[in-house]
Amino acid sequence: MPDSDPGPRDPAAPDGLICPPEAIFDRNAVRAEIEARTGDDSDAAALRAATVAVLRDALDRGRDAIAAALAEAPLRAHPAIRSYAFLTDCVVQSVFEVATTRLHRAGNPTASERLALLAVGGYGRFEMAPHSDVDLLFLVPYKVPAWAESVIESMLYMLWDLRLKVGHSARSTEDCLRLGRDDITIRTALLEQRFICGDEGLADELNARLWTELFRGTGGEFLEAKLAERAARHERQGGQRYVVEPNVKEGKGGLRDLQTLFWVGKYLHRVERAADLARLRMFRPEEYETFRTADEFLWAVRCQLHLITGRAMDQLTFDLQVEVADRLGYADKGGRRGVEHFMQDYFREATAVGELTRIFLSQLEAAHMRTAPRLAGLFKRRRKLRDGFKVVQGRMTYTSQRKFLSDKLNLLRIFEEGLRTGLLIHPDAMRLVVANIDLIDDEMRADKEATRIFLDLLLKHGNPERALRRMNELGVLAAFIPEFEPIVAMMQFNMYHSYTVDEHTIQCIAALAEIERGERVEDLPFSSRILKEGVNRKVLYVALLCHDIGKGRNEDHSILGARLARGVARRLGLSKADVETVEWLVRYHLLMSDVAQKRDLSDPRTVRGFAKAVGSKKRLDLLLVLTVCDIRGVGPNTWNNWKAMLLRELYAQTKIALEDGIEALSTGARADKARQALRAALEDWDRKALRRETARHYDPYWQGMSLAEHVVFANLLRGIADDEVRIDLTQDPDRDATRAAFALADHPGIFSRLAGALALVGANVVDARTYTSKDGYATAVFWVQDHHGHPYEEARLGRLRNMIERTLKGEVIAREAIQSRDRDSIRKRERAFRVATNITFDNEGSEIYTIIEVDTRDRPGLLYDLTRTLANANVYIASAVIATYGEQVVDTFYVKDMFGLKFHSEAKQKTLERKLREAIETGVERATA
Repeated sequence: MPDSDPGPRDPAAPDGLICPPEAIFDRNAVRAEIEARTGDDSDAAALRAATVAVLRDALDRGRDAIAAALAEAPLRAHPAIRSYAFLTDCVVQSVFEVATTRLHRAGNPTASERLALLAVGGYGRFEMAPHSDVDLLFLVPYKVPAWAESVIESMLYMLWDLRLKVGHSARSTEDCLRLGRDDITIRTALLEQRFICGDEGLADELNARLWTELFRGTGGEFLEAKLAERAARHERQGGQRYVVEPNVKEGKGGLRDLQTLFWVGKYLHRVERAADLARLRMFRPEEYETFRTADEFLWAVRCQLHLITGRAMDQLTFDLQVEVADRLGYADKGGRRGVEHFMQDYFREATAVGELTRIFLSQLEAAHMRTAPRLAGLFKRRRKLRDGFKVVQGRMTYTSQRKFLSDKLNLLRIFEEGLRTGLLIHPDAMRLVVANIDLIDDEMRADKEATRIFLDLLLKHGNPERALRRMNELGVLAAFIPEFEPIVAMMQFNMYHSYTVDEHTIQCIAALAEIERGERVEDLPFSSRILKEGVNRKVLYVALLCHDIGKGRNEDHSILGARLARGVARRLGLSKADVETVEWLVRYHLLMSDVAQKRDLSDPRTVRGFAKAVGSKKRLDLLLVLTVCDIRGVGPNTWNNWKAMLLRELYAQTKIALEDGIEALSTGARADKARQALRAALEDWDRKALRRETARHYDPYWQGMSLAEHVVFANLLRGIADDEVRIDLTQDPDRDATRAAFALADHPGIFSRLAGALALVGANVVDARTYTSKDGYATAVFWVQDHHGHPYEEARLGRLRNMIERTLKGEVIAREAIQSRDRDSIRKRERAFRVATNITFDNEGSEIYTIIEVDTRDRPGLLYDLTRTLANANVYIASAVIATYGEQVVDTFYVKDMFGLKFHSEAKQKTLERKLREAIETGVERATA
């Protein structure tokens, strides 16, 4: 398509191949070898078999030659895809020649015994990846005669024996016209038909009649159909171009989008090459170069996907991203993996494809071939444009190029006008902005009016993400905030983040604006109330804009980001106090999330340490809102009730500590309050039983669980026998989890056995804690989810209970069952991730426990392996907090030794660390076997 003709009529001598034609397919040598192997053999089966054998060897040699040349120059995709199409032409022509001259020779052909062979689809464009389909049209004058049926049947058998994936149809010209009128897919395929061999007159007749009888006068219909098809395809592929495992062919910003532009251009203007779109002024020369570059890059990626997998693979999965990046020459540098550099280039090209699409469609609107879209619902009454701007085809543009450029602040002002009026920006204006991006210089960045405009974009109009996204795509955001430029299209190579870093930032700001508009009062009551009561919005928006600008370097991104944010905030004119707050928020933007998800919030020292770090209610309010927006901006399914509950609990306790003093959260006071609440809840119990229940537990039990759990355990423990195990499984909608409570006589390793039982049924533990009563009973509670991250359905609780009981009775040995089940439990597409294992010991974060934090790769059975290792080392586990981030997990254990003491000895810590690492490594080997 780009930078090439659709293919010469004589494929024996095409131009622009990746290596010499004879190295790909030596036509004379192949023909001679077929003749040498078959002679005048009249046995059709033997002739077909010999032909296939010769062509299979030739096909393998040709593919090897192209692949070898492509390996030497992996980004020269256009010559490669022409070469694969040329090789396919040669094979198909050889098969046609054998079928028509040896197998089914027509001695005296009639007028109906004519046959033309045409390539359609991508093959018709003379573009093929290594394992693309071979789409063929067998064209006959009228209905398919017996001779043609025999030729087609023999050809197809030979092509199938060559293991080619062939799409085919046998039609007359009348059939093509009739079917093309009713089916846009068929019409598109016919648009790209290309003669390969046979009766050329038939092909010429079809081509002429397509343009005079089918294509002419139906451009609008074709355009709208292709755009509707494109929208539906994008929706199927995730709806936006920043999905972490994009489809190179079908995804947004992929090859199909470029092909759609070419199809429309060809249909409307009968162009043969994409370069003709520039000649027709549908693209400017530099835009056509962007088209050509993006097309060749995407084809390079697609070719490597096919070569790596040995099949037609277009999904750029995580494991394939690493190998494609390596084959295309990307290397680790600057603190980032080669695959991250590669994916950043990929997303930049996908963004460029989106911009080209907008420009192209606006040209069609200008030519009245397409109805201009309307931005509905934002404004009932259109606001008047300021001087220097006007509306063209429903979009805002400049009245005079000279006047627009005379004030370089217009490069920012146009985006503010777009928000203020609700108008989309005309591509002509976008073109002008891009062409003059260098006007955004240090002088402009320091201009007070420029900073006012930029801050108004963030703060004034209620939907800043719309302007920021367009500014980012056009390069304006990175030009005005140079610190933002390195994270543009930067991919984070993990399963946690769904977006590139720049898109994540914009999603975070969109989340904040959504809360401010009052759209999340029920979901986010704390954040909504904070914003309604009033915070420093300027600080919050600037901090969100800057919170990840330090990513992708050799330094902690929070520390580097804080330094960079200080400069941005000063340049934007914030006061000294506000600059310090922005810097603090960026430096500690992960603190609240980490404490809430990785620490036991019932431990007073956790809240005390967090409150000391935050320092004031004002910062606590800002940090909560920023944390909520940060998590919601990670991906569509990242935020849940569990995270909401943890953050609300941490916020509420910290607020008390900051306003009333840490003494308000003292262990004794909280325990007394919890006992009083239980007495009120169990008012129907007799006094003696109630007194026994409130006296049988230590203070950590009372402060570590809610009233709901205290009621459950009171009932489980009432009258329990020494050899009895009691279980309560209950949905906990407030935490998006199923609560599994266990009461049984305590003994060493009980936590591990329970974790093993839950692992066997595929339960994902998201939080857990256990306490031993004064009379020797273990009260353990686990919050679990299924593998989809949801609470267990009521219908599945019976099986869950049965497996737990069998495991605790010893009928199922958890260790053996998990080992056999865990084979290949880390899927191939996830193995490309590098997750280093870090194990830390903290004796300061808790009054009575050592905190062991294990940061490693997540996998089924990991919690069981870790807890079994700790149990075997005589470590008592009081609680476990589990935080999962895609393929990474942080398991935090609150532990004591067998004497009830902390692990202060460095030697003991090193021994425990070694054993935990061994358990992790053994489990990974088992899971990837």
